[in-house]
Amino acid sequence: MRQGAALALIDGDHHPSVVRDALDHLDRERGLAGVVFCGGEEKAGPAVLAAPEDHYGREVVFGSPDQALRTAAAELAGGMVVDLADEPVLPPERKLRLAALALHLGLAYEAPGMRFDPPPYDALAFAGPKLAVIATGKRTGKTAVAGHWARLLQGRGLRPVIVSMGRGGPPQPQLAPSGTGLEDLLRIAGAGRHAASDYLEDAVLAGVDSVGCRRIGGGLAGQPYESNVAAGAALAIQQEPSAIVFEGSGSCIPPVEVDRTVCIVGDTDDALRDLGPYRLLRSHLVLLVRGAASSERAGEVESIAAGPVRRCELVPEPAERVPAGARVALFTTGAERCEGVDPVVVSTNLARRAALDADLARASGERCDVYLTELKAAAIDTVAMTARKTGARIAFVRNRPVGIDFDLDDALLRLHDDA
Repeated sequence: MRQGAALALIDGDHHPSVVRDALDHLDRERGLAGVVFCGGEEKAGPAVLAAPEDHYGREVVFGSPDQALRTAAAELAGGMVVDLADEPVLPPERKLRLAALALHLGLAYEAPGMRFDPPPYDALAFAGPKLAVIATGKRTGKTAVAGHWARLLQGRGLRPVIVSMGRGGPPQPQLAPSGTGLEDLLRIAGAGRHAASDYLEDAVLAGVDSVGCRRIGGGLAGQPYESNVAAGAALAIQQEPSAIVFEGSGSCIPPVEVDRTVCIVGDTDDALRDLGPYRLLRSHLVLLVRGAASSERAGEVESIAAGPVRRCELVPEPAERVPAGARVALFTTGAERCEGVDPVVVSTNLARRAALDADLARASGERCDVYLTELKAAAIDTVAMTARKTGARIAFVRNRPVGIDFDLDDALLRLHDDA
């Protein structure tokens, strides 16, 4: 096979003469590294399949297209997959899964009217473990898992730093030191900046140095249109950490090279549609949370994922002790409970500001004296500031990830040790 050339996918529902002309044209223009037969027999009978060189003009590989891509990848450095097949042999979902595999193997993927290139990842001048927590969708628990991972490492006497990126991150990478607290967040909100960014949540609830970055846009393979994560990584390295934990945003992947990746799946449909499988393929551990943990499609996730797939739950708990007898108002983005707390008022509208106002009014009417809130969305600029006006105390909710039928802490520590 020739490096930089194309690997063509064909089917038997096209006539061999049509396919051969297309392969000849592709070979003249780009160089043809190989041909993979993906199935179909409408126009390719036994005689064609028995002597493919006579009909297609070159050798043809039969069997699993996935395996053919894996076999060819080592010899196709900088090359691409050109998809000449069609439905019903390769319907759209199957094409996108092959595209995800091609990108994972470092190959571009091209079909009529569509081209995907492997997302670029910046190399970092850091010798310690580089870890990442990504997801196949928003609000799946990336910040909870990244913060928990960092706390585990800190418990070993290590010094991790978290680098997160978000839609509301700072224009220049910003360091939030361990020990950042409510007063710091109120000052940030008072200055008109977003005071509930993930990096601030990491610094407050994980108790480690955290670097905030921004990103905009999100491609199907998790590539942001633009981000300052590489600069944020440089700032993290200046803190002389023992390890760096990179936290994705939505389904976007931090655009830097890492050693080990954990992928969180909250909805199996998100993980399996479009190029969601690309995230599963590049992960060393996949965690199924919420609906995904009981989904009938969990087996499909397992069939694609490169690493083990395990179930996990996020347990909301107070990050500090709530006084006995307190009248608690609980504010979250979706959770209706908090471990060890019996709230008077429950609001799941932290990310829905129009509905949140009515919940705050209800908390005031119920004379709530502790506002227990997740550190997300409107937690600081609305909930905390309202609490200050009413004289209520503010406390934060931490979502603690817990493995179901496996030891999550041990799995995370082993990933770090293997990096």
